[in-house]
Amino acid sequence: MQTANPILSRIDRDAAQASAAPAGPGFAYDEGRTAVASAQAPAPATATQDAGIYAGVSLPAPPGQRVTFADVMVKSAIMFGLAVVGAFAGWILTSAAPGLGTLVVLVGCIGTIVLGLVNAFKRQVSPPLTLLYAACSGIFLGAVSYWYNQLALASDYEGLVLQAVLATFTTFGVMLLLYGTGIVKVTNKFIKFMTVAMVSYFFIALASLVAALLGVGGGWGFYGVGTLGLLLCIFGVGLAAFSLMLDFEAIKQGIAMGLPERESWRMSFGLLVTLVWLYLEFLRLFAIIASGRD
Repeated sequence: MQTANPILSRIDRDAAQASAAPAGPGFAYDEGRTAVASAQAPAPATATQDAGIYAGVSLPAPPGQRVTFADVMVKSAIMFGLAVVGAFAGWILTSAAPGLGTLVVLVGCIGTIVLGLVNAFKRQVSPPLTLLYAACSGIFLGAVSYWYNQLALASDYEGLVLQAVLATFTTFGVMLLLYGTGIVKVTNKFIKFMTVAMVSYFFIALASLVAALLGVGGGWGFYGVGTLGLLLCIFGVGLAAFSLMLDFEAIKQGIAMGLPERESWRMSFGLLVTLVWLYLEFLRLFAIIASGRD
C-alpha cells in the first residue's frame, strides 16, 4: 500500500514496519506492498498470532475492534459536515467585514497547514485534532470562496463557488466509481507516476507563488489567464482527482490489515485533505476562466 497523501502515508510507513514482523494467519505484505492473505495454514481457534505491530497495537486488531468501511463513512460524514459549517462561518465573517477577510484567510491557512502537519506526523491519531482540522479548513475555505466569488462577480461570472462544489463532489463520485469497478487500477506504475507528478507540480506551484508575488502573470504567477496558466491548472485538477485513487487504495488496505477502529479518523482525515486540495484547484480553474473573459 502506498499513498502520496501525507496523512494516510502514516499507515503506509507503519505497514512496512509491520511486514518485518513474523506473520501468522493474518495479513502479510509482499515486495509490492500489497496486502495479501497469508499462505500459512489457519491456526487453531485457541491460538492467535500477530501479523505485525501498528502504532503499538498488534495486528490484526481483535474482532469487533477493527476498522470497517462503515466506520470510515461515518467519520467522513462527521468531518465533512463540520467543514461545511466552518465554511459558512468563514464566508459570513468575511462578507460581514471585508477587512477581516484577509486575517481569516491567513489564520485559517496557517491553522490548516499546522494541524495537517501535526496529524501527518503524529503516530497515534487524535480524533479531537482531526475535528479541529476539519473546522479550521472549513473556515479557511469559506473565506477563500468568498474572495473568489467576488473576483468572479467583478467579471460578470456568477455561480463560481457552487460550480466548484458540484465539480468536487462529482469528481469524487466518478473517481470512486472508476476505482470500485476496477476500470482504473492502483498499480506500482500508477503510484510512481503520481509521485513524480505531484513532486513536479509542487515545485511548479512554489515557483508560481514566487512569480505571483513579483507581479508575474498579472498577479497569477505561472497561473496566468493565458493558455499556459489554464493548462497547468487543469493538470492540477487532474492530479488532485487521481490522488483520490491512492486514498481509496490506502483505506482498502488499512481495512484489510485489520487496523483498529480508531484509525477510521485518520482515513477520513486523509480524504478530507485531498478534497480540500481538489476544491481549491477547481476554484482557481473557474476563477481563471472568469478572469479570461474580461
